Amino acid sequence: MKNFYNRKTELNQLKEIARKSAVCSQFTVITGRRRIGKTQLILKAFEKKNALYFFVARKSEVLLCKDFQKQLVQQLNIPILGEINSFAVLFEYIFQLSMTKNITLIIDEFQEFFSINPSVYSDMQRIWDLFHKKGKLNLIVSGSVLSLMHKIFQNNKEPLFGRAQHFIRLKAFDTQTLKTILKDYHPAYKPDDLLALYCFTGGVAKYVQLLMDNKAFTRDKMIKHVTSENSIFIQEGKNMLIEEFGKDYAIYFSILSCIAEGKNSRSELENTLNKEVGGYLTRMEVDFNLLKKYTPVFADNSTRNMKYVMEDNFLIFWFRFMYKYIHIIEIGALNQLKSIIVRDYETYSGLMLERYFKTKAMESKSYTQIGSFWDRKGELEIDFIAFNEIEKKMKVAEIKRNKEKIRIPLLKHKMERIIALYPRLRDYQILYYGWSLEDM
Repeated sequence: MKNFYNRKTELNQLKEIARKSAVCSQFTVITGRRRIGKTQLILKAFEKKNALYFFVARKSEVLLCKDFQKQLVQQLNIPILGEINSFAVLFEYIFQLSMTKNITLIIDEFQEFFSINPSVYSDMQRIWDLFHKKGKLNLIVSGSVLSLMHKIFQNNKEPLFGRAQHFIRLKAFDTQTLKTILKDYHPAYKPDDLLALYCFTGGVAKYVQLLMDNKAFTRDKMIKHVTSENSIFIQEGKNMLIEEFGKDYAIYFSILSCIAEGKNSRSELENTLNKEVGGYLTRMEVDFNLLKKYTPVFADNSTRNMKYVMEDNFLIFWFRFMYKYIHIIEIGALNQLKSIIVRDYETYSGLMLERYFKTKAMESKSYTQIGSFWDRKGELEIDFIAFNEIEKKMKVAEIKRNKEKIRIPLLKHKMERIIALYPRLRDYQILYYGWSLEDM
């Protein structure tokens, strides 16, 4: 892309950690889903420093150490006699060097040591405990397989538990950054172009870059690009998740496919799949950070009226269209896939427009709770409710792609019924809105 967008907070955090490492060793963990921009962030933060960058490729430890040793010699201009065939030996050597000079060591795709040599983690723990108070090492590790990174650093039975001092979870670009990027590339963009960029990429840096670099600035051009032959979007969901889920990936994919179609409750999922799914839902919520449980706003914690929602916009799109129509993709009928996306786009993007306004409200940090309201029978629903419990103020909105379809009197009537159920809401100042594409 033309510029390095956003990430000011993370860059400042990494610079502050680097300053601390000049006095005492620092250990930072950077996580985030595949393609979110972790490597680019790290390289940007240390572009003017002589940092060591080790990428953990899937090859033998001996070959990896050979690659790392070569980089060490080139970057630090320090001759090493003989060959180092163990990462533990190499790591200890770097730590000893850091006793005389401040060194930044970046290890990318850190979770891959599980496949290469899991004992690396216990070796690193031993070496870190021995030298971190004496050395001046700025150790930064990053990884994309969230379940494994969670295991390495959050499981109290793992050797590196409690060693990292800083955790950075890299998130997608916010709505304002998406607006800025699209305006930089296509100043005459329309609201539907912005919504399409939000729908298809969810603000994931690599996906945004691919669309911008391929001049897919409009909704129609974006749809054409994501369904083009050799588009990474077609297999991306599978490539991203199959390693996370392992041999049980088929049941996980089935659950996510149902959720993308709007089957959001556990009972709906179990009735559709004819299978108990509680354990799978918990893992996708806790270990994989793919799902989040939502209850209607105002409901107490004991309610069983909850929905499971996919947090990643791109994956919603992928399961809704790519995975569902895999049979079309397999015979190469990508024009048919494109036609289906065009046909269903209004309905799909209308739901994503609701998510856009909720995301925008969350980014403002002006509210204590943001969500929707629905009853168990599906008779009483409100798209958007955001309130501030301290100021006793509430925004209630109906959201439609087409402003002409918004009915504020009906929205007020629904809210009156909700207030009858929750009398404490009478203390709130309520403002009513109708939002459409024009208000993005």
